[in-house]
Formats: sequence, structure tokens, C-alpha cells
Amino acid sequence: MVTGKDIIILETRNVVRRIKSNGGLITTVNNVSYKFNKGRIFNLVGPSGAGKSSFLRLLNRLDDPTSGDIYYKNRPISSYKPTELRKKVVMLFQTTYLFPGTVGDNLAYCCVDKTEADTARLLTQVGLNADFVDKDTENLSGGERQRVALARALSLKPEVLLLDEPTASLDPSLSQTIEKLILDLSKNLFLTIISVTHDPSQARRLGGETLLLVSGRLIESGPTETVLTSPETEIARRYINRELV
Repeated sequence: MVTGKDIIILETRNVVRRIKSNGGLITTVNNVSYKFNKGRIFNLVGPSGAGKSSFLRLLNRLDDPTSGDIYYKNRPISSYKPTELRKKVVMLFQTTYLFPGTVGDNLAYCCVDKTEADTARLLTQVGLNADFVDKDTENLSGGERQRVALARALSLKPEVLLLDEPTASLDPSLSQTIEKLILDLSKNLFLTIISVTHDPSQARRLGGETLLLVSGRLIESGPTETVLTSPETEIARRYINRELV
């Protein structure tokens, strides 16, 4: 019997991304094929320069592949208008971007017809009190800014969240708070979450599936605990042993 989590919501097929550098071409994503199931968490791990963020940016057309195909809900993503696609496959960046003004102003940016109840619900979903709506974004802590940015993304009612190092700028205690929030959102809203992390320990805490990228190639993938504790390849073992950074 097919369950919700058996549904493929995103798929890459032989995706390659090349960019110009110093008069030549470098390959940042090299022939990556993968199927992302609905409602699951996926961690993208690997050493610096592995192509994790480059791959993530392809999934909602912030960049386009040099070759290969990407599908969202069984349609090539090139067949969607970028603005339409990015409402359903939403990306949050490592650096949190909020607009000047109040939290409420930011939440109204995407959907101006929101009610007070809608805004309160969004804030509650990310663990903030409803009275945050009138706070100026300049007075928010790093963790609060991250939550408001996440609430703004949720206002679009996405099906996929792309997170690029979501806790890199936060201290450990705040990082684990955001990790719990990610787990709750995936479970409660049945979101597909694809998260880039430089920290294998964070991937273990989030669980789900893990993809290990090295030099743009997908080296191993599978259940997180398996990939990060019982790797099948020598290059993966070197990464786990911190010989690749």
C-alpha cells in the first residue's frame, strides 16, 4: 500500500552544474540523481566545497542545471514559473533576511490579506508568542530572526523547505531549539525538509535520510544513522573520520 511518505515530491536525474571560474569551468554538482519523498527530512552533508549549497539552489531554480532534469510533483521544474515554484519549494538562507519594520509587516509581505488569527498561528508554529507581531525586526535576537523568517516562509504554505545551514550562526542551545522546531514542522505539517549542514551531529539529531556529497558527487545516501556510522565507501569513511574537511 502506498503511503504519504512513499510519494516522490522532488527528483533529480543526472543533474550537473558547471560554473565559470578563472577562465575555465568547474563542476559544482556532478551527475546527481535522487528521489525526495514527501514529508521526510533529508540532510545534505559533506566537506567544504562539496557542492551542498550549489545542489540546494537548483531545487527551486535559484540556479539552473547545466544538464540533467529536476522534477517537482512529476513535472519538470522548468515548466513552472520561478515565482510559482518558489511558493511551494521555499528556501531559507544561512543569513536571515528580514525587511525593516515589524514582525507583522514581514509576515504580511507574502499574503497581505492575513488575519490576526493567521499571524498568531504562524508565530505559534515557530514557537513565538502572538505579541511578537508588533516587535521591530531590528530588536530581535538571532534565534528570533530565524524563527520569524521561518514563519514568513510557512505563510506561503510550502510543501518543501530548503534550509541552507539553518543554525550556523546560532549558539549550541539555540541550534538545538531550531532543530526541534524543524522536527516538529516536518511531523505536524508533513513538510519535506532538505537541510544543508556542516555538522554530522546535527544530521544525526534530525534523523531522516542523509546524502553525502564530495566534490559534487553523491557518494552515499540512506538512513542517517547508517550513512554516518556504517559507511560503505572509503571516501565516506574518511569523511566520518574528519579526514575530509
